Amino acid sequence: MTRYILRRLISAIPVLLGISVIVFAIMALIPGDPATAILGSYATPENVARLNEDLGLDKPLIQQYFIWLGNMLQGDFGRSFALNRPVLDEVVERFNATLVLAGTSFVLCSVLGIVAGVISAANQYAWPDKGITFVVLLGISIPSFFLGMMMILTFAVNLRWFPASGMWPIFGDRDLFALIRHLTLPALALSVVATGVVARLSRSAMLEVLRQDFIRTARAKGVPERGVIWRHALRAAMVSIIPVLGIQAGFVLSGAVYIEVVFQWPGIGRMLVDAILRRDILLVQGGVVFVAACYVFFNIVVDVAQSLLDPRIKT
Repeated sequence: MTRYILRRLISAIPVLLGISVIVFAIMALIPGDPATAILGSYATPENVARLNEDLGLDKPLIQQYFIWLGNMLQGDFGRSFALNRPVLDEVVERFNATLVLAGTSFVLCSVLGIVAGVISAANQYAWPDKGITFVVLLGISIPSFFLGMMMILTFAVNLRWFPASGMWPIFGDRDLFALIRHLTLPALALSVVATGVVARLSRSAMLEVLRQDFIRTARAKGVPERGVIWRHALRAAMVSIIPVLGIQAGFVLSGAVYIEVVFQWPGIGRMLVDAILRRDILLVQGGVVFVAACYVFFNIVVDVAQSLLDPRIKT
């Protein structure tokens, strides 16, 4: 197992290097001069040239990349131009809020998706299967940002059941109940599409398992149908479901960008949007690489979990 984990960690290195190259290249291709955007009305040719020299933007792009990569490998992601604070400190602070939102959404989509898929497979072609399939397809078809706006209009503006934006109330105590009220709408909006995907693939995995010989043997031995479904079939199907959960973990993490903008959630997605508009290059590069590293880490965890359930994967 240790060798398998080390092999997966080593294989992640070229992936992260490739991501760093792509992110750096995209930011370099964006029109406009960062020094001009930072200086604003003080952007005289002399001031722009001086700031470019201070920031190292007057050097060739290849040299800029290797300087940035070398600093990043030492834990120095640079300093945000607009916020005047270390990039890593800002990213970590914002990531905590994103982790709350994405983590809640991931738990919702995992639990609801697996339960819906199991019920649908256990009642194939019956009315529960048809009803769940209709709801799942409807959820997959609705963009999360549009669903978020409709939720705000319905439950926050018209019914006033939940707050429309933010992570904490402007006035009042910042307790767990206040966090849950602010978290409900964005977490649901973010988890709907992922729940549909997990439900559909869980249904397919369960139907494949339910046709296997050991299921017929369990039924022939008199095991109750509930035990056959939830204890035997689901355990075998989890080998196919776990990789889907890993993909959806990355989906909710990246999809949080839209939801955080819609609900004004103070996470890393909203930070990246603001940094792009301000041409805060180091903050964008550091934020994207950090999120990509988390995505790769989630996939490694999923691969390890899958190998524990199915030892054949390690070989």
